[in-house]
Amino acid sequence: MNIFTIILGLLGGLALFLYGMQMMGSGLEAAAGNRMKSILEKLTSNRFLGVIVGALITAIIQSSSATTVMVVGFVNSGLMQLRQAVWVIMGANIGTTITGQLIALDIGAIAPLFAFIGVALIVFIKKVTVHHYGQIVAGLGILFIGMELMSSAMYPLRESEAFINLMTQFSNPIIGILVGMVFTALIQSSSASVGILQTLAMSGLIGLPSAVYVLFGQNIGTCITAVLAAIGTSRRAKQTTIIHLSFNLIGTVIFTLVCYFTPLTSLVESFTPDNAAAQIANMHTLFNIATTLLLLPFGTLLAKFAEKLLPASDEKTTEEHQLLYIKPLLTIPEHQMGNTVIAISGIKKELERMTQMAMANISDSFETILDGNTQRLSQVRETEEYIDYLNKEISGYISHIISLENNTHDAETINNYFQISGNIERIGDHALNICEYSEMLEERKITLSQEALVEIGEMHRVALAAMDLLDVTDKDKTTYLTNIAAMEQKIDDMTELYRQNQLDRMSKSSCEAQAGILYSEMLTDFERIGDHILNVGQYLSKTL
Repeated sequence: MNIFTIILGLLGGLALFLYGMQMMGSGLEAAAGNRMKSILEKLTSNRFLGVIVGALITAIIQSSSATTVMVVGFVNSGLMQLRQAVWVIMGANIGTTITGQLIALDIGAIAPLFAFIGVALIVFIKKVTVHHYGQIVAGLGILFIGMELMSSAMYPLRESEAFINLMTQFSNPIIGILVGMVFTALIQSSSASVGILQTLAMSGLIGLPSAVYVLFGQNIGTCITAVLAAIGTSRRAKQTTIIHLSFNLIGTVIFTLVCYFTPLTSLVESFTPDNAAAQIANMHTLFNIATTLLLLPFGTLLAKFAEKLLPASDEKTTEEHQLLYIKPLLTIPEHQMGNTVIAISGIKKELERMTQMAMANISDSFETILDGNTQRLSQVRETEEYIDYLNKEISGYISHIISLENNTHDAETINNYFQISGNIERIGDHALNICEYSEMLEERKITLSQEALVEIGEMHRVALAAMDLLDVTDKDKTTYLTNIAAMEQKIDDMTELYRQNQLDRMSKSSCEAQAGILYSEMLTDFERIGDHILNVGQYLSKTL
């Protein structure tokens, strides 16, 4: 077999391995949906439960990188505190060892059966929920088929003296760590790189004394995925990657010294002398469990170290328009575990910002009409531009992620948020219209009657009260929409009454014609604000 055939076999096997992991992650994401948030919120407050959650999730999706990137996203969106993230990251490092243990148990022998069962669930059963679980099972089977393909491709290399000599160089701790770190960083999967190391060992190309240092480097290299995911995120999210990197660096330093100066490697070899893959899997498991137990009492200190190294207070504020809770589209791993939870939380917080801006503009606009201070107009216009920017960015973000969403309930929630964004933007438009009437009143030297000013004051109060009802915190779903609908009807009734009052004033010549026209336009905008508030309430009620 020539080197070209070996490389093709290796790349093909690696492709199947990575695709299998992606299938498992996508299936679990679709099956779990937004429940992931409640699970993490309830269980990660306790350090031991946090470690267990991290280990279980990683064991299921076969990737500590995926779990850590998910945690980075949760911290960035505010779903998880930094100190909670510490325990999940520790657990993720334990959970990632499951892949190696399964390889050592030769699960690959029945991998085609897993792939067949998963595909059968997808093809022959129409229920969408079953398809998600089929994806998980099929992904597991494909993952191990890929591993078997890599193992078969590498087997002829045991006859290559040059390749064997190359493998012996890894007995140098520095070289071994660097090779493991760089290779894992390139393929962004410690499970895959450890699996390849096991296939080398099973083919007799590398022994445990050399493999251990490559293994330790792989634990460092896996951090690169989280580092890349933290680009463009908050300081808190970046601190999470520092914790992940610190954990693996500390573990690598300790175990490198222990393996170099003590017979630990020989001891691990003696447990399974005839199974090279198991030796690597056992050392990998020992590394992560021992490091977790060692650092578990110091998890809070790790978080403080990250905060000290990268203080959140140093974040620069800017007056430029920006998204605070949504990551740029280019940094979204499309099939990353936990994306839906992060996306929904981020969109919700951005919509809350939009609502507060629209509410501020309503208040400023009515106050400007009442006191005639047109200096507020520039601020209202600036805020309206910000609202327009947020609507555009949120809509673009939603348009991107909705095409990737497999969970029906979450897709519906995201679609509701899309509608909410558009309606809030329209509320902002009508608020700006009201404020701009003050400019017309000033330029044309028009004076509103005292009765009209009293009515405008009441419109101001009711519009803000209606906007305040949009806050869904601790609201009862059964009464939430009823209250908003009642307020919208009140706005309609007020509009009708005030129009009639204005007509009466005009018929008595107690109101100028131009003032009457502007006041009528103002009533229209007031009524439209009520309509859009009701629309927002209707869509929000579907997300409760």
